[in-house]
Amino acid sequence: MRSRNSWKIRIFIGLAIVAFAFMRKCSSTETNPYTDREQAIALDPQEEIALGVQSAPQMAAQHGGLYPDERMQAYVDMIGNKLVDNSLASNSPYRYEFHLLRDDQTINAFALPGGQIFITYALFEKLNEPQLAGVLGHEIGHVLGRHSSERIANTEFWQTVSQGAQVGASAGDLIAGIGQNTLLTNGRGDELESDDLGVLIMMNSGYDPHEMIQVMKILKAAAGPNRVPEFQSTHPDPDNRIERIEESIEKYGG
Repeated sequence: MRSRNSWKIRIFIGLAIVAFAFMRKCSSTETNPYTDREQAIALDPQEEIALGVQSAPQMAAQHGGLYPDERMQAYVDMIGNKLVDNSLASNSPYRYEFHLLRDDQTINAFALPGGQIFITYALFEKLNEPQLAGVLGHEIGHVLGRHSSERIANTEFWQTVSQGAQVGASAGDLIAGIGQNTLLTNGRGDELESDDLGVLIMMNSGYDPHEMIQVMKILKAAAGPNRVPEFQSTHPDPDNRIERIEESIEKYGG
């Protein structure tokens, strides 16, 4: 009898933890003004900015630090600031800073929450100005989409649900696996959403959005038959993105 009561208590506690996770996620859900998409958010804009600023030096160090040519850094700043000043990003609460990384081997670009945006020299050297604008516009899209904060919220949610399942039964690993798959799926959606925002940001700034398609072709060519660049390992395949980019260009009248 004691064992049966103990089992009931464990189930009750587990369900309570899961219910708490759902309530917390619902209470943190809001509509993104730049995408009109409802999303669970873990951080407010000032917390996103603080997290990005705090993490930026470590991220730069992982890629050999900043590129030493100040003229090239100024060029990246000029393009990035032009995109921000002429697009919906200018009305956002974020503080945008653009960093050209020394890494000449890894083809990649990424954004931290709050506006810290990075591009490696390995990718930078392959791009003309409109193509660079396409890459930076895509990364600005990640900031506006609040994808990092959403990823943190989803991670916290699935960790809490997993804890509840582990208390109530032996299904914790299964629930955790579902959570991981959900995060990976959301990540792919984040990239496509950022492509869409990037097209709009390019057009608002006077750049030909078709250059974004050329970026996809450059990334595919850089991969070669056997090598997958870092950028492609964290983003959907370029061929899969081109069709969606073309749809965005048509949608925005490009």
